[in-house]
Amino acid sequence: MTDNAKPDRSQSRYSRRLSDKILIAFHHACDQDDYDVAEQLLVILEKMLSRRTVNPDTNRRKSIESLVAAHERLWHLRHPEQRYG
Repeated sequence: MTDNAKPDRSQSRYSRRLSDKILIAFHHACDQDDYDVAEQLLVILEKMLSRRTVNPDTNRRKSIESLVAAHERLWHLRHPEQRYG
């Protein structure tokens, strides 16, 4: 394999937005039953999404919907008795 055929690690390393990586970490924390860390990650994600940026992200609506879904997941994990009642 020549040097030209190797994948560009810097490109793949930064191919996801930081907010996406935080959301992935949130789901991982939920899967590990570490709800306090999951909640802290949501606080960070909220802070990132609430900032006004110079170039608004075209995926802002999708990001906000993902944040709401994450809050719902955490609530259901912390209140399993409410799911069917």
